[in-house]
Amino acid sequence: MFNRFKKIPSLKTIWQKIKRTMDTSAPLVWFFVLNVVLVWFKTFVNYHMNFNLGAEGATQQFLLFLNPIPTAIIFLSIALYFRGVVSYWVAIAFNLIQSIWLFANVLYYREFSDFLSMGILSSGSSTGNNLSKSIAAIIHWSDYMVFVDIIILILLVVFKQLTIDRKGVQKKFAILTTILGFALMLVDFGIASADRSGLLTRSFDNNYIVKYLGLNEYAVFNAVQTYNQTESRKRAKPADLTKIKKFVATQKLPDNIQYYGTQKGKNVFMIHLESFQQFLIDYKVDNREVTPNLNKFYHDQHTLSFDNFYNQVGQGKTSDAEMMQENSLYGLATGSAMVKYGTNNTFESLPGILDQRGYTTAAFHGDVASFWNRDNTYKSFGYNYFFSKAYYPNASKPNFNVGYGLKDKIFLQDSAKYIEQLPQPFYAKLITVTNHYPYEIDKANISFPATTTGDNTVDGYVQTAHYLDQAFGELMTYLQKAGLYDNSVFVLYGDHYGISENHQPAIAQLLGKDKVTNYDLAQFQKVPFMIHGNNLKGGINHTYGGEIDMLPTLLDLLGVPDDNMTMFGQDMLSPKYEGVVPMRNGNWITPKYMKYNNQYFNTTNGQQVTLDSDSELKKIATTTQDYVNKVLSYSDAVITGDLLRFDTGRSDFHPVNKKDFDYKKSTGLDRLKEAQKTNPSSVLAKNNGKSTLDMYKTDAPELNGTSAANNDNSSSSSK
Repeated sequence: MFNRFKKIPSLKTIWQKIKRTMDTSAPLVWFFVLNVVLVWFKTFVNYHMNFNLGAEGATQQFLLFLNPIPTAIIFLSIALYFRGVVSYWVAIAFNLIQSIWLFANVLYYREFSDFLSMGILSSGSSTGNNLSKSIAAIIHWSDYMVFVDIIILILLVVFKQLTIDRKGVQKKFAILTTILGFALMLVDFGIASADRSGLLTRSFDNNYIVKYLGLNEYAVFNAVQTYNQTESRKRAKPADLTKIKKFVATQKLPDNIQYYGTQKGKNVFMIHLESFQQFLIDYKVDNREVTPNLNKFYHDQHTLSFDNFYNQVGQGKTSDAEMMQENSLYGLATGSAMVKYGTNNTFESLPGILDQRGYTTAAFHGDVASFWNRDNTYKSFGYNYFFSKAYYPNASKPNFNVGYGLKDKIFLQDSAKYIEQLPQPFYAKLITVTNHYPYEIDKANISFPATTTGDNTVDGYVQTAHYLDQAFGELMTYLQKAGLYDNSVFVLYGDHYGISENHQPAIAQLLGKDKVTNYDLAQFQKVPFMIHGNNLKGGINHTYGGEIDMLPTLLDLLGVPDDNMTMFGQDMLSPKYEGVVPMRNGNWITPKYMKYNNQYFNTTNGQQVTLDSDSELKKIATTTQDYVNKVLSYSDAVITGDLLRFDTGRSDFHPVNKKDFDYKKSTGLDRLKEAQKTNPSSVLAKNNGKSTLDMYKTDAPELNGTSAANNDNSSSSSK
């Protein structure tokens, strides 16, 4: 009976059959075909294993199957124009190039849910010094499988296990093969365009480009997109801004008389909560609050806390959040606006606006000044001072740092030295970094249990968030003792998600669900936005909004008119505010409906709906998508064309002169010292030169020689 089953051939037998086939006719052609199949196979497998492209229906699945093939044929066919062993090495080289591009995108997508762009690659010098630790945490051993075939092919050629085709193929055959690749690309594009019209002109989501056209085609599309951005400044003209300002004027909303100007003349603390998501507020692990200090602040009667507030960043992540927070301009569709345009563009930024109204403006960041091109961009924004790594002696000590700069407790304590010297009123932005991917911190600073999802990336997130919360609590205590708390308005915001949607099983466990839907992932894009003032009427505000709305909302509270400003956000406190939240990739959220990952949901109950089944949705979706596309396009035009340089009609703001600012440490310290005499309104000056630093208490073990686990003073009471 068992004789009916043939013996399974060994790998050696299979290889011998393949080799005989390749040897008997056109060895180079077979080697070319083998490489095309290998490139297609590993790309197609990674489409499904490591990317969330959302292919639905037979057409999209077919395109996902087809789209790795055209460029594989085009690139690898170059080998057919050579003869002898050179042609084999050329084929292997082009296999390697495509594999490196695939490998790099797998790593990048795993953390950022997006694909690499020319803009991100060109910003490497600005961000690369901190990425090595993050990349080490991202890589899985299976990622290296994309290179296994290349190693095998190299060994086969080196050890002469392949018959080398010395004659090669006819040039006509090589040309026809290349043409075949381009023909298949056109077929792919034709089918894709029929399934999604305006794919290359109206899409802000890179997932669509890869899903429909392919990973290599996306690289070409992105390169063209980046080139167009670079050329747009040369083509820009004043009429472009006139059209946009007319649109912006129609979006201006009336102020809320209950809030307008209630915080006028106060100091402003802008506290940047790195990678901090809204779900952490009131979240507990082992019946302990992850962020007791922030929870207390969130629920304070004088804190306006928005619980439906979304991050809207693109590839620029933190830098995009800063661009929106300071300017009410979106980040770019590709790359970082601060890196590419921050040095030379004209902006109407919050620091510049407040500086021209008598404020001292300062940014604090415990990392190198060049990160995200801040040292140049902040001059364009109008910051008087930028206290970066050079100002912090402790930053030179390795164990005082974590990945992206000084640990938060040390950073905030060391910043107090400069805060107490700032002439009042001042605007101070403090950028925390400890709660940054990969969410690792030394044992001496761990005083909170990790979650137990089994995902190493996710489980440490609550521990670094708890550390950030402790640092925040220490800062607030100091400001109260130093007399700065009551005369200040505090703005806290999370810049972007901390846990990407590529960790869905872990997210489901954190949220207490069996699995997550796209609706759940959309909710996971919420970040905190809180505004606290001593006499501010607070409470939990359910208004829908996003980071683009932070600037006009704050200007309302400070009593600063913005009628002539080019801002794409709106005042969330206005009685006419409707709560439309565009996402950088073209998705959107409204109080009634949302679009996320090409699916539509009822915002209030999370039920998925379709355009065909809901006539109200169909109407709202059309008008909302048109609005979203317009504001994103207009914002891009303002940045890439540097259109604000043409704005000469402003009476309440004049362009910043970048030459007025110098962030060298010696210059900054001299200016602070001189300010104590020329404008003696700082805490230090009002205290007759006596420092308040002895009032700042921290349990940072690096400074005290203790373990945070034995010195955790944070609250763990239930709400």
